[in-house]
Amino acid sequence: MATMGSLIGLVNRIQRACTVLGDHGGGGGEGSLWEALPSVAVVGGQSSGKSSVLESIVGRDFLPRGSGIVTRRPLVLQLHKTDGGHEYAEFLHAPRKRITDFAAVRKEIADETDRITGKTKAISNVPIHLSIYSPHVVNLTLIDLPGLTKVAVEGQPESIVQDIENMVRSYVDKPNCIILAISPANQDIATSDAIKLARDVDPSGDRTFGVLTKLDLMDKGTNAVDVLEGRQYRLQHPWVGIVNRSQADINKNVDMLSARRKEKEYFESSPEYGHLAHKMGAEYLAKLLSQHLEAVIRAKIPSIIAMINKTIDEIEAELDRLGRPIGGDAGAQLYTILDMCRAFDRVFKEHLDGGRPGGDRIYGVFDNQLPAALKKLPFDRHLSMQNVRKVISEADGYQPHLIAPEQGYRRLIDSSLSYFKGPAEASVDAVHLVLKELVRRSIAATEELKRFPTLQSDIAAAANDSLERFREDGRKTVLRLVEMEASYLTVEFFRKLPTEPEKAADKNTPVSDRYQDNHLRRIGSNVSSYINMVCETLRNTIPKAIVHCQVKEAKRNLLNRFYAHVGSKEKKQLSAMLDEDPALMEKRDALVKRLELYKSARNEIDSVAWK
Repeated sequence: MATMGSLIGLVNRIQRACTVLGDHGGGGGEGSLWEALPSVAVVGGQSSGKSSVLESIVGRDFLPRGSGIVTRRPLVLQLHKTDGGHEYAEFLHAPRKRITDFAAVRKEIADETDRITGKTKAISNVPIHLSIYSPHVVNLTLIDLPGLTKVAVEGQPESIVQDIENMVRSYVDKPNCIILAISPANQDIATSDAIKLARDVDPSGDRTFGVLTKLDLMDKGTNAVDVLEGRQYRLQHPWVGIVNRSQADINKNVDMLSARRKEKEYFESSPEYGHLAHKMGAEYLAKLLSQHLEAVIRAKIPSIIAMINKTIDEIEAELDRLGRPIGGDAGAQLYTILDMCRAFDRVFKEHLDGGRPGGDRIYGVFDNQLPAALKKLPFDRHLSMQNVRKVISEADGYQPHLIAPEQGYRRLIDSSLSYFKGPAEASVDAVHLVLKELVRRSIAATEELKRFPTLQSDIAAAANDSLERFREDGRKTVLRLVEMEASYLTVEFFRKLPTEPEKAADKNTPVSDRYQDNHLRRIGSNVSSYINMVCETLRNTIPKAIVHCQVKEAKRNLLNRFYAHVGSKEKKQLSAMLDEDPALMEKRDALVKRLELYKSARNEIDSVAWK
């Protein structure tokens, strides 16, 4: 079993860590660890004696005083019991600055209030966090809230009454909040602002502690025994009476420890309250609250652990989505870069192989674009009788051919084959554009890369450089295919051409002209047949060359040069490639710190709770 107060001390440390990381309520923060851990909210009307109760519990005079609304921001007060030594205070907004002069603590609370609200009577729900370390306190977390009021005074907005109530409710509405309802004994308990609010948010009274202040200021002949014994207004927990320091004591700077002794003497010597003296006073109230808070924390440990586990899972999932932190050494950075490259390469291959859309457009180039371009080639015009006559005549020179115009044939075929270069290069370019688009899509679809804009650009540039090389290789290869067709003609094709007799000509046409026209027409037809045969061959071999030189290379070696390039870089250069979006880095760093906090809190709660 944990020792008395150890759980509260642990909760104090966890709540403080939550606050440092911004994972706290301030009246909000539904679902945060801070909100899941119980604490005590001090509620009361203006001039009800709230400040005096807090100072009595702490045993120090440290709160600002004055008329009107003095507490204008919530004060989260964490008390840490020490084994001895000096008493000191620390503000969260001034970490590691120990203040031993409690008059300076009072001034800092007032100054910090003014920093947010200005030197007005406005209020703010931004809390001030103060820790006090002392051998004279019990482990406890108290939240001092602005006093409830019924009217706005000069300098305050008309909404101040509702604004204060809304702020107070934002704390006491929480099911893990213990309510310390402060009511002055010299006023009718039925009109108590604190009790009215507590009844609204905690009708069963399970988490409300009633405190009566100013018992020594009641009219002579009256007392508050009926309230303190629970007959006038019953709560689940016992009422506690408090005797505040008198104004004369305050003016004389009577210290709080002396005031505690005087309070104890008052109850022990009082004929009305003597029988209750053992459960009256600030010291008893502090112990009572500490014991109850410890019991509440222990009872809620299963639900707190469940909430912590759920939050850890959520943070882990979010970190997985954002990407885990990268190690600071060059090896870890290089590993991360290569891992990102592999992730991109995997997505790129999925596009090509059909796992993702886009790769089918390459087939469209081969099945539609290339055949359509080949079909549009101007062979009808190029092999017209007029052009055939021109080419044949030029090839013969001064000496007409005797049997077959071989040079004319070769020139017609060479010039015809040159037309294939255009569709071949166009197919190379079309596939290149498809591959570039797939690179762009793959980078956008690689989740792991989204956090590294510079690395995205570097990979895109490297991939596109590779595609340019592959395109040049593809262009050279398809042009070589065309040139190969022109380098060696298939002689067997022409040897197998049928030799049909000339048809009867018109009797009015000269014999020489008739023969020449038919002969030229036959030459054009023969060349056209040969070109069609070559066209069919190229229609099959151009796609094969493109796939071999561009598509297959892109699948195998898209980032090979980039890998070698990255491997030669220094740590500073690798870090530059992994420059994340600052907002993303800040978000992940905050998540990592929260994750560490929640895991540490879970381990500490487990270790302390079940000792």
